[in-house]
Amino acid sequence: MDMVGIIFSNIYDSTLGDLTKNRTVASVPFGGRYRQIDFVLSNMVNSNVTTVGVITKHHYQSLMDHLISRSEWDLNRKNGGLFILPPFLSGQTEVYRGKIEALYGALSFLRHCSSDYVVLSDAVTICNIDYEEALEAHIKSGADVTVIANKEKECGGKERRLLLKTKGNKVTDVAIDSISDKYDLVGMGMFIIERNLLMEMVKNCVAHGKYHFERDFLQESFASKEISINAYEFKNIVLRNDNVVSYFKNNFKLMDEGVRKALFASDSPIYTKVRDEVPTFYGENAVVDDCIIADGCTIKGHVENCVIFRNVTIEEDCYVKNSIIMQGGIIEKGCNIDCVIADKDVKINKGRTLIGAETAPLIINKAEIV
Repeated sequence: MDMVGIIFSNIYDSTLGDLTKNRTVASVPFGGRYRQIDFVLSNMVNSNVTTVGVITKHHYQSLMDHLISRSEWDLNRKNGGLFILPPFLSGQTEVYRGKIEALYGALSFLRHCSSDYVVLSDAVTICNIDYEEALEAHIKSGADVTVIANKEKECGGKERRLLLKTKGNKVTDVAIDSISDKYDLVGMGMFIIERNLLMEMVKNCVAHGKYHFERDFLQESFASKEISINAYEFKNIVLRNDNVVSYFKNNFKLMDEGVRKALFASDSPIYTKVRDEVPTFYGENAVVDDCIIADGCTIKGHVENCVIFRNVTIEEDCYVKNSIIMQGGIIEKGCNIDCVIADKDVKINKGRTLIGAETAPLIINKAEIV
């Protein structure tokens, strides 16, 4: 049995604030050289999913630029491959409000697929997972839907959490955003379902004005005993970047060797768009401590506990700490930077002091001059 993949690129845009002002959540940079979509897309390719649809909503120019060649993921194919699925206006709503309406716009794509099963995923979940193992567990269970979940309730934010109570792998109760301790697993925003069942569900829900996949389909249909749900527990590292604080903290978790080994396994690599750059230049008086630094940078100041993307310049007498500096950033002489997320092509003029907090990092928007 084979699968087709569906990735929702915009579902959590509103929770990431200014980071998604001009881009989808799927194309938010992460970890010094990646985009968030690289992880779920690589997981699908490594699991022999060779047909993938990426559902978009708005602000998807940077996403298309990142995915346009398709070759990095071996998805530039005659049969199957990678498909960008722009918004489809049905006449009932101006723009989709949830996953069900997003899937309604992708029905034509699903009808033309030959795969028996569909794996659905958000783009905010950072992990290294084998979907083939999850599919085997789904088929063996005989359930209508498999929810991929884990036990780490603090793996990221708490936005729209799907909570499961299980007996073995069988789900016995479903809740959303509950504070009860009786639920033992948390959904990772990943689901496996039979393709024909998914299409029927989408059409039925839209006909009844329902648009929320977890609430209107999973929870409601399970409560009325229309469907059975299996839980596939994923036991490795999971990072979930569904709000600004979790995104900020999870970038720094990559400095932990155990986290890096779990996410960047040699037998299941994470692919991304390749850009050729010269090695980073470190000045004579540069001090670098516990950082992730990409190629093409010029580092002449003091940098501590930072994630630095490519082509960043940090000049002399700067002190940059606990910050994320994205591609093309320039920090001039004498700056003091702490707990800052500087988006692409930001310039911080000399002598500036910018201080955020771990629970409220200061975000500087793309191409701004401070």
